[in-house]
Amino acid sequence: MRVAIDATPLLVRSAGVKNYLYYWIKHLRRLAGPDAIRTFPGFDASRPLNHNASTADPLRTFFGLGALAVSNYTPVPVLDWATRGCDVFHATNLVRRPPRGMRLTSTIHDMTSWTMPELHSSATRRADAAAAEILRCADRLIAVSEATKEDAVKVLGIPAERITVIHSGVPSAFFEVTQQQAEAARAKYGLNLPFVFALGTIEPRKNLPRLLAAFAGLPESLRQQCELVLAGPMGWADNDTLADVRNAARARYLGYIPEADLPGVTAAATIFAYPSLYEGFGFPLAQAMAAGTPCVTSNLSSMPEIAGDAALLVDPLNISELRNALERLILTPSLREELSLKGRVQSGRFRWERTAVESLKFFEKLA
Repeated sequence: MRVAIDATPLLVRSAGVKNYLYYWIKHLRRLAGPDAIRTFPGFDASRPLNHNASTADPLRTFFGLGALAVSNYTPVPVLDWATRGCDVFHATNLVRRPPRGMRLTSTIHDMTSWTMPELHSSATRRADAAAAEILRCADRLIAVSEATKEDAVKVLGIPAERITVIHSGVPSAFFEVTQQQAEAARAKYGLNLPFVFALGTIEPRKNLPRLLAAFAGLPESLRQQCELVLAGPMGWADNDTLADVRNAARARYLGYIPEADLPGVTAAATIFAYPSLYEGFGFPLAQAMAAGTPCVTSNLSSMPEIAGDAALLVDPLNISELRNALERLILTPSLREELSLKGRVQSGRFRWERTAVESLKFFEKLA
């Protein structure tokens, strides 16, 4: 069996999908070998993951994106040539004309373009609408959570039996992070106070204005003892959100943090706050639990599924509820310790090795 995976999202600026593909392909190849798991274009696992830049060299990036454009917008069967000899083609939302003569699969990451269109740019909505045709005609699909599967069935009318839930994973670096790495991260980023950490692309879906308001509503005595630290690439955000992020009192925006530094910064945090309005899986939440950082997160979409009983769940639209949860965790070391221990156990369900094993079974059954 040979599987060809569209890896073109690794060549562009991206967050969740890029994270998924990078680690998924690496672990699939470790399990099945590079000949069984091919990519379009070629994938160099030795290059580091960078969400703000291509994971390939400039020449491979240019030709990879050029080949995708030719495939999508001309009759030239580029993907048919590139995937010759494969049994399955796994498409992403960048592919418009998948190769013929083989099984077609894809991964459903979230359905927010349909359930919350106001939280996306028009370009993203158009791209997802075009990709929906791939999802509807695919032989089988992977959903990264039960919540995402339910949304796909409801929104796109895809039969439930065509969708297999395979949770995404967490890199081993988060499970193995040490106190020394946390201290090094504190020193590098000037994290001298206890801090509430929020990680994710700066965009409306992450609900940062309400988090900022909740933190600002804490008693002055608590805000003197700790700070709110935001990190993540600047994405599609309105001017008010950008201003809130950059100018908030007792809050700092660190910008994009390199992947190698994330385990240390996450483990250094006193609390991880993730009040997102919707997540298909929620990599930052699962990573924080793996690092042993107690979490506050939303009671919507996939987040209760991923967190289990290992986080405080709140209504992300209710600023008072979010503020009270932060205050409770700041003031209760025993609760933080309890959630830290539970988080490490719960996150053990989300290892990339397990994702790769289940994914390979998925492909073998289909092929």
